Amino acid sequence: MQFENYSYKNNKLFCEKVSLNSIAAEVGTPFYVYSKKSCVDRYNEFRNSFNLLDYKIFFAVKSNSNLSLMKLFYSLGAGLDVNSGGELFRALKIGADPKDLLFTGVGKTEDEIMMGLRHEIFLFKAESVQEMELMNRLAISENKKARIAIRINPNVDPKTHPYITTGLYESKFGIDENAAIEAFKFAVNLSNIEVIGIDMHLGSQITELSVYQDAIKIVNKLIQKLRETGIHLTHFDIGGGLGVQYNSEYSPSAKEFADAIYPLLKESNCKIFMEPGRYLTADSGALVSKVLFTKEHREKNFLIIDAAVNDLLRPALYRAYHHILPVEQSNSEPIIYDVVGPVCETGDFLALDRSLQKLNRGDLISIMSCGAYGSVMSSNYNSRRRVPEVIVDNDKFFVTRVRETYDDLIGREHIIDELIH
Repeated sequence: MQFENYSYKNNKLFCEKVSLNSIAAEVGTPFYVYSKKSCVDRYNEFRNSFNLLDYKIFFAVKSNSNLSLMKLFYSLGAGLDVNSGGELFRALKIGADPKDLLFTGVGKTEDEIMMGLRHEIFLFKAESVQEMELMNRLAISENKKARIAIRINPNVDPKTHPYITTGLYESKFGIDENAAIEAFKFAVNLSNIEVIGIDMHLGSQITELSVYQDAIKIVNKLIQKLRETGIHLTHFDIGGGLGVQYNSEYSPSAKEFADAIYPLLKESNCKIFMEPGRYLTADSGALVSKVLFTKEHREKNFLIIDAAVNDLLRPALYRAYHHILPVEQSNSEPIIYDVVGPVCETGDFLALDRSLQKLNRGDLISIMSCGAYGSVMSSNYNSRRRVPEVIVDNDKFFVTRVRETYDDLIGREHIIDELIH
């Protein structure tokens, strides 16, 4: 059920047992809010759906790198899938054991690989022969072994937005399936590389389960071919990407996902790694914003709010749909609004042609399903301060990230007076 931990009580919108009005009164607007219960429920649903497999869940940190949420998922038993040195730093900061960390990414720098080697993380995902050569050289210099899985492209169309499609031949990610055998043969002969697995990641916001079935069949055949050449893999990482419902689209449950792919995964005779991100956090989160002004043009009604494209990029970048709920319900006749922010771009919109109750200056709205790829994609464009993040636990809420100050905006800059002459 969509955002089931948000509900109205006496016409006021609550996250669990905390009114969004009360949070706004303390931290101001805009702010991100997350439901702990939603995260825990989604994680347990996912975990229990695959309990017959030898498997491990790794939370995809790229979807939401909030330290408190990372620690929550880690405490529930998840490992962490990181995609940069910064995400690795965050994982170590919350006390994660490096043996519970995977390092993904098509363009890892030498410094990032060294960071992973020195902390002895469990696994790197290798995406090119050149990267394997670099990992081997760096591992030799550190007198360590780099444990890897090789990411392959099964060339299966995930039927999602092209910007988040990652498993086709034209994608920058991984190694083409046709070149995979040679890549594995190359890797196993590198002195300080230990090849234990194969990896795929098809994309994000995938809602057709046949996509996973087709890709897993291709990888299973590849695993068998590798065994016939004497390369015996023990791990198969199927990535993440399972979609959620943003509008009216169908989204499969974790149980449906498991039922569709379980028999195929068993065929691999490998330990299975999975990297859900969006599925675990999207519905937990909302972006709460205040109406600054309403404006009527000849052809448009504008709702100008204090959140903007720098706070939530998805609508402008992907034309993504997010439900919008008034924080206080009324019986007014609906009005068709464009919901826009203060940034100096026509592309600064959160919703277009959206039917909402009549709203006035000072009213609050809640932009839903923002728990994944929301705050993590925010920026300081127009020198706007990034917003607070709040986690609700039953009848309490905790500020897990404070609003940036103006001093924060310029804290790493220097004025070079010598330029003025």
